[in-house]
Amino acid sequence: MANELDEMTGPVNRNGRDVNVIEKQIPVKIGVGSVIFEFFLWFPFILPGLIFLFMKISARNYLRALQQKIQHNASQIDNYLEQRVQVLQNVVGIIERAIELDKDVMKTVAELRGGVTPNEQNRNEVAGALDSAMGSIRVAFEAYPDLKAHKALAEAMQQNSYLQREITAAREVYNDTVLKWNQDIFTWPTKMIVAARAGYTTRIPFTASREVKEQARAKFF
Repeated sequence: MANELDEMTGPVNRNGRDVNVIEKQIPVKIGVGSVIFEFFLWFPFILPGLIFLFMKISARNYLRALQQKIQHNASQIDNYLEQRVQVLQNVVGIIERAIELDKDVMKTVAELRGGVTPNEQNRNEVAGALDSAMGSIRVAFEAYPDLKAHKALAEAMQQNSYLQREITAAREVYNDTVLKWNQDIFTWPTKMIVAARAGYTTRIPFTASREVKEQARAKFF
């Protein structure tokens, strides 16, 4: 029997494909079959039904613990993003005294200074705003050699690079946990039945901003 996906003879998309994360939460639903399955566990003997009941309790506790882990991983990303906001403010404070920075960058920084706090709803937007602003700052940093000699600015840029790496690592951990959640809530019968009764849905992983994708497509040499 041949492989379903044969990289040697199968069709090839030579132009490549732009893959995006779908911003959609899928609810967990169970059908009549699951209800019948649970019903017959209690008849003619009670023991299988009791065992399955304890299995559901265990599954419920597991999914609740996994939710807490997702929140913890998300808070790690938020902490690093807030640190990047502070670094960005320091960098702009130094640069704006030396050169005239792009007005859009200043607008972004002003909004971030206004107390923008990363959360479940705006985490991707804050990350995208930071990536865009830092991209413009790097252009200014490269265009004005005198800025590179500024010790405080150089240290801030290094700190930003460090935080970017930490955010990337934290996103990977977060997305791995989200993947685990999305898989587990559809594991039939125990976890899926518990998830459906609790009204759980899939979770959306952390995605790259539009600015980052555009930078990745740019020519570097």
